[in-house]
Amino acid sequence: MTINVLGYAAQSAKEDLAPHRFERRDPRPDDVVIEVLYCGVCHSDLHTARNDWGWTTYPIVPGHEIIGRVLEVGANVTRFKAGDAVGVGCMVDSCHHCKPCEKGEEQYCKEGSTFTYGGQDRHDHTTTQGGYSEQIIVSDRFVLKVPESLDLQGAAPLLCAGITTWSPLRHWKVGPGSQVAVVGLGGLGHMGLKLAKALGAEVTLFTRSKGKEADARRLGADRIVLSTDAAQMATVQDRFDLIIDTVPYVHDLNPYLPTLATDGTLVLVGYLGGLEPLLNSTPMVLGRKSVAGSLIGGIAETQEMLDFCGEHGITSDVEVIRMQDINGAYERLLKSDVKYRFVIDMASLKA
Repeated sequence: MTINVLGYAAQSAKEDLAPHRFERRDPRPDDVVIEVLYCGVCHSDLHTARNDWGWTTYPIVPGHEIIGRVLEVGANVTRFKAGDAVGVGCMVDSCHHCKPCEKGEEQYCKEGSTFTYGGQDRHDHTTTQGGYSEQIIVSDRFVLKVPESLDLQGAAPLLCAGITTWSPLRHWKVGPGSQVAVVGLGGLGHMGLKLAKALGAEVTLFTRSKGKEADARRLGADRIVLSTDAAQMATVQDRFDLIIDTVPYVHDLNPYLPTLATDGTLVLVGYLGGLEPLLNSTPMVLGRKSVAGSLIGGIAETQEMLDFCGEHGITSDVEVIRMQDINGAYERLLKSDVKYRFVIDMASLKA
């Protein structure tokens, strides 16, 4: 039997999110039924609700930074039990048999990973719906254990903002002695600073805005460089092993390339689309420097990140809101008016 739940959904690109009742599927033997306690608010939620990417199917219930408690488990589930604190991130399924899936990189599934909302369920072909809701039902392979030491509110954004910055840090083997820079101090950027610092790197923040130094240092930055100041940029030439670029819109990458060390990489995690102006390949060729991209992380890597955060006491800096305030939060998100991630207290849904 299906489960009727209350959530918040967009009915079209032009409408505000509003209360919406819908059916969750009948739990399968490998499923975990989760009461949603907190759900982070990601830029992707806003883009999807407003069909900025052109693929949204309505009605859509966003939310893929989900923290909850297990209500019940299917007959085949052994890793979880009722009462466990768990998380669900950006994916709820994949093909399980392609090379990326076999390597634990389900985010690069060759058949396409099933996204937590706006995806198509591989079994019943219904549209998946996200965490802006009372409950969610997810295969146990895509459910994550949340360390008991973590504040559950602050842990929610780790499921997207955290893993999005953790994955490149791990892929490019950042550790003690590494020189890492983060471009942009927002939801992703503040997690990049915290995680890189905890891994032992020397960390620099690139920003276009003055006045962020105190906050950046509190979050882990050893150095702050105003990227619009040529003199400051000249002081960090040939320095960085890895630059994590979190900016979510078209911007010029050329000023950052000379700051990469030989064999250094600038990795894009915030922007999808064409680059303007054209990339100047000269510093890349002369220094074997690279521009790359990275998408969230696999399930094993996400669990590794959560465990690391549990050991080091790392959570996101959050502003907790009521579900009823989501539309105002979206408007503030467009103005970067949050430090540094909104998290919805889902108990407010019933208020």
